[in-house]
Amino acid sequence: MALLELVMQGFALIGFILFFVLWLMHLMSIIYVRLHLHKKRSEVKQPFAQLAGVSLLKPLKGIDPNLISNLETFFTLDYPKYEILLCIQDQHDPAVDVCKKLLGKYPKVDARLFIGGKKVGINPKINNLMPGYEGARYDLVWICDSGISVKPDTLTDMTNQMTEKVGLVHGLPYVADRQGFAATLEQVYFGTSHPRSYISANVTGIKCVTGMSCLMRKDVLDQAGGLVAFAQYIAEDYFMAKAIADRGWKFSMATQVALQNSGSYSIGQFQSRMIRWTKLRINMLPGTVLEPVSECFLASLIIGWAAHYVFRWDMMVFFMCHCLAWFLSDYIQLTGVQGGPLCFSKLDFAVAWFIRESMAVQIFLSALWDPTISWRTGRYRLRCGGTAEEILDV
Repeated sequence: MALLELVMQGFALIGFILFFVLWLMHLMSIIYVRLHLHKKRSEVKQPFAQLAGVSLLKPLKGIDPNLISNLETFFTLDYPKYEILLCIQDQHDPAVDVCKKLLGKYPKVDARLFIGGKKVGINPKINNLMPGYEGARYDLVWICDSGISVKPDTLTDMTNQMTEKVGLVHGLPYVADRQGFAATLEQVYFGTSHPRSYISANVTGIKCVTGMSCLMRKDVLDQAGGLVAFAQYIAEDYFMAKAIADRGWKFSMATQVALQNSGSYSIGQFQSRMIRWTKLRINMLPGTVLEPVSECFLASLIIGWAAHYVFRWDMMVFFMCHCLAWFLSDYIQLTGVQGGPLCFSKLDFAVAWFIRESMAVQIFLSALWDPTISWRTGRYRLRCGGTAEEILDV
């Protein structure tokens, strides 16, 4: 009995530690969002004309309804010196015609189209980008996904963050206002759960970066072996960031979000994407197996049991109150990440939030069940440490 009591006390302590850590994450992310995001800098860190030249690497595959409008925002950037390097693997890809149309519409923009890629590893994005990377003329490279939309001053904001000791500038992933419940679900996730982990990790010194929009020093990447060195990984963004951090460089987050604006989206696509990301994290970082306890419902149950065991509080009442507090803090954070009025109602938010939280454990279990992922046109078997092998059809 004494041993059982000791074990119960240990679990209760874990519950209270979990409570402290999770609410510290809530506070850090909410405060950071309010103080840092969407802020116009009163001082200009560098004279506009002296901003460093940037080579924009744009990996493209296929088209969606928003591709041309997203790409066009890069042709209209207000920046003194940059080049656009459009990279497409297949010469028959319909994105080729979209690129040629924009090249013809903006002849004064320094832009080039690279077709064919270069096979250097299993990562299709790296293979696609290789010719563009080898042809880049500037010291800063900006790798930015095809579904991202930018403002005219986005690149200026990012280069202003690239101070003397910074080697990588990244944008907090978020989602543009779009129509439909699937869009609301994505927006709620990228405005609540994702930034809570993403921001609190970066604030506490943990290098957490997604490759949707990253500005990096090319010479530092070259010291690590160039893009070729990361072609063996599917999550190349994590390992590029790690290589830069290992060489003593700091990271900085842009004040503008990395605005995803894909024209093709659904609940199924969102779920598949979350499962793929979870599989990658599990294989790169074994501690990811603890992720489910950071989700609202499971965390509330654990903390509620601890409160019941120590204070004899009603567990279900505590569970409901804790979930309500979590729900309200998530709404506060979402409005901060949005930086303006939301395009959906509070009821829509409540429904999307509940469904997203309910999906969390199922997504995690699905990721554990199958170690293979499908990405772009290939299927890959993940290995511990982040490497992978392509599964070829016989």
